[in-house]
Amino acid sequence: MAGGVSRRGVIAGLGAGAALTLSTRALAAPSAVRTPAGTFEGDVEGGVLSFKGIRYGRAPRFGAAVDVAAPGKMIQAREFGPVCPQSDSRYRPQSEDCLFLNIWTTDPYPAARKPVMVYIHGGAYSNGSVTDPLNDGQRLAARGDVVVVTVNHRLNAFGYLYLARFDSRFADSGNCGQLDLILALKWVRDNIAAFGGDPARVMVFGQSGGGAKIATIMGMSAAAGLFQRAATMSGQQVTASGPINATARTRAFLAKLGVAESDVGRLLDVPAEALVDALDATDPILGGGVYFGPVLDMKWLTRHPFWPDANPQSLHLPLMLGNVHDETRAFITPDSPKVNGLTWDNLAERMAPELRIDILPEWVVAQYRAQFPGWSPTEIFYAATTAGRSWRGQVIEAEARARAGAPAFVYQVDYTSRTDPRRGAFHTMDIPLVFGTLDAPGSQTGTGADARTASAAMQDSFVCFAATGDPNHSGLPRWPKYDLTSRSTMIFDVHSRVANDPRRWQRELFARVPYIQPGT
Repeated sequence: MAGGVSRRGVIAGLGAGAALTLSTRALAAPSAVRTPAGTFEGDVEGGVLSFKGIRYGRAPRFGAAVDVAAPGKMIQAREFGPVCPQSDSRYRPQSEDCLFLNIWTTDPYPAARKPVMVYIHGGAYSNGSVTDPLNDGQRLAARGDVVVVTVNHRLNAFGYLYLARFDSRFADSGNCGQLDLILALKWVRDNIAAFGGDPARVMVFGQSGGGAKIATIMGMSAAAGLFQRAATMSGQQVTASGPINATARTRAFLAKLGVAESDVGRLLDVPAEALVDALDATDPILGGGVYFGPVLDMKWLTRHPFWPDANPQSLHLPLMLGNVHDETRAFITPDSPKVNGLTWDNLAERMAPELRIDILPEWVVAQYRAQFPGWSPTEIFYAATTAGRSWRGQVIEAEARARAGAPAFVYQVDYTSRTDPRRGAFHTMDIPLVFGTLDAPGSQTGTGADARTASAAMQDSFVCFAATGDPNHSGLPRWPKYDLTSRSTMIFDVHSRVANDPRRWQRELFARVPYIQPGT
C-alpha cells in the first residue's frame, strides 16, 4: 500500500471494459482545464484527453529558465511545441524556444488523484524529442489509468555548453538542460492536480539519455522533493562531466565557431543554425563529435551522481533500473562496417574502441571464446560491447543502491526484434513496450500476441511502481528488491521471469577494470 492505493487495485480492470469506461469518462470530461498557469484546451484521442505544447518556461540563451503563467487566459494545447535545435532532422519544427510539455489524462479533476508518470526523452544530451511517436502517452494513460506527462528541454550547446569559467554571466550554462527539467517538475507539482494527477505520487522515467538525466537530477538539491520514484531505462550517469574536460570541449566548440575565449558574449548573437553546425567540432577527449552533458559546476551539481557512492539525497526514493540484453545492436547495426566481415583475426581490433574502457581486447576475446565456445565473432562482439560499455553503469548504480540499503528493482529486457531478428533486444526496444506504441514508426516489437503480452507486463509494472513504489503485480512472478546476495532481476519477455545474477560471468569479467562514464 502507498497513498491509499493497493497494487491489486491499480491493475484491476485494465482490460477492454476498463478502456471503455476510460473512454466514456474522457468524453464526458471538460476539454478545458483551469490551472494556476492558465486554462488549457485540449483534444480527445482514443478515449483520453490530450494537452500538447503547454509552455512551462522561457529561457535566455545559456541562462536558467524562468516559469511562465497566464492565470485565467485560455490557451490552445492541441499541437506539440517546437523541439530544441539539433542535428537530428527528424524532429521539426526546431527552435530555442522549446520549453513545452504534454499531458494525457482520463479524469481532469483534482479528486481523481492518479499517479503521475513524467517521461524524459533520450538521444544522449544532444538530440531527441518526446514528440517521437514512440513516446506518445495516450495508450499508457488509458491502460494504466495514470496521468502521463512528456517533457522537452534544451539540449547540446543550448543546454550544456560550459561557459562559466569564461564569463560569469553564464554561471548556469553547463546545466541549463537539467534546470529546464527541474522547472518542468515544479510546473507538474503546482498544476498537475487540475489534470487529475497526484503531486505526491510523481514518477520520473526516461530511456537512454533520459535515464541519465534522471540519475543526475536525483543528486541535484534543486530537484529535492519534486518526485517520489524514478525509473531509468538503459540510461545511467555514474559520473558527470568534470569542469576541466567540459572547458576543453567548450574551447573546441568555440574554435569551430571562430569565437575567442575572451569574447564568449558574442555567442548570444550567433544564429542557432550556426551553433548546431558547430556540434561536429572534434571532441578533444573522446574524438568524434563534441560531447555535451551535465557539468560538475559546484553550483547546481556538487558531486557525481553515483561516485563514490549513491547520492544520499535520493536514497529514500524507490528506483527501478533496467537495460536491454543487446544494447549495442542499436548503435552498431548488423550491416555496419564494424560488424561486416568480422573474423577471429580482426575481432579484437574492431571491438576495442567500442568497449569504451581500457582493457586488453585480445584477452577479452580469449576469455569469451573459452567461456562460450559455440559463439561466433559477431555474438562475442555484441555481448562484450554491451556488457563493457552499456550495461556496466547500471550494474554500478544498482550495487551502490544495494550497499546503501536503498530500495531498487532491476530488470532486463530479453524481448527481441520481430522485424529484424539480427538486432536482438536492442537499445530502445523497451520504449514501445512501456508506452504501448507497438505499431508506431520505429518500433520493431511487432503487434502480435507476444508483443502485447510483453508490453502488458512492463506497463503494469511501471504503473504499479508509479502508484506504490513497488513494481510487483499479479501478472508477474514475485520481483524482489535488488541486493548483493541474489541480485534478483526481472527478465521481461513473452514469459517474464526472475533470474538471480543473470550474466554473472560477464559482470565479473569487466568488474576488474575501472569504469568512467563515457563523455565525463
